Amino acid sequence: MTGFVDKPEPVQVSGLVHVHTGKVRDLYRNEAGDLVMVASDRVSAYDWVLPTEIPDKGRVLTQLSLWWFDQFADLVPNHVVSTELPPGAPADWEGRTVVCRPLRMVPVECVARGYLTGSGLVEYQESRTVCGLALPEGLVDGSELPAPIFTPATKAEVGEHDENVAYEEVARRVGADTAAELRQLTLAVYSRGRDIARERGIILADTKFEFGWGPAEDGTDDGERLFLADEVLTPDSSRFWPADEWEPGRPQPSFDKQIVRDWLASPAAGWDRHGEQPPPALPAEVVERTRARYIEAYELLTGTRWS
Repeated sequence: MTGFVDKPEPVQVSGLVHVHTGKVRDLYRNEAGDLVMVASDRVSAYDWVLPTEIPDKGRVLTQLSLWWFDQFADLVPNHVVSTELPPGAPADWEGRTVVCRPLRMVPVECVARGYLTGSGLVEYQESRTVCGLALPEGLVDGSELPAPIFTPATKAEVGEHDENVAYEEVARRVGADTAAELRQLTLAVYSRGRDIARERGIILADTKFEFGWGPAEDGTDDGERLFLADEVLTPDSSRFWPADEWEPGRPQPSFDKQIVRDWLASPAAGWDRHGEQPPPALPAEVVERTRARYIEAYELLTGTRWS
């Protein structure tokens, strides 16, 4: 059994129709047909959305994504229409809400890896490949790859695992031209983000992007183009490591919810993540440490003090 421990009831706002409740974000549609995406403070781990929230997490994810969208504006258009609160929206939506253009989403998680870890490490240890791509011998947990690689995955429902797939499977699903464009955009955006993060003392080990089709912005033709959507280079969608603590051959310290995962896996939690019981509430100390880690990532990357 996986999913939400306590699935929240969507907030009702006049003029907005609730469309979907995800692990972190709630999605609405406004009267103009645009999507309204609200990032909550929910946190997930081990395929469960936990009963405890991390204060400010939704605002950090939203504001960091908006900052990154600006860094990539010359590489790919994005889905942001406005950051103004819809009329009648609750005050606590401030800073965590984005009005987005509706897109026909590509059913692929576009993953870029510059370092070996996570599910990529597991596959490498078995076959010396990641998503079917051959890699050199002798790599260990945390090794930098010779060059960034595109390792796509299928998108999973809440409570299910994304599944790594070969590039050829992506081409079969979405067409060869779209697959090639997804790979090119994914690696271009990752490489730009990696270089920006590195200047700020952070290693961007890997990340995932989502893209969707929408009408071309310039109006010069009736065709569609790909837009960067959802969240971008946040601690939820990426592995960020402190560069001065990087040491291949072991798990790396990270700017994300690893604190939560570690506690849930510890004897202190008293929880069997392979069993059927939902995870327990997080202690206040774990919540505060996780919040501080998210804010630290925001401040280091953007150079802006969190407030």
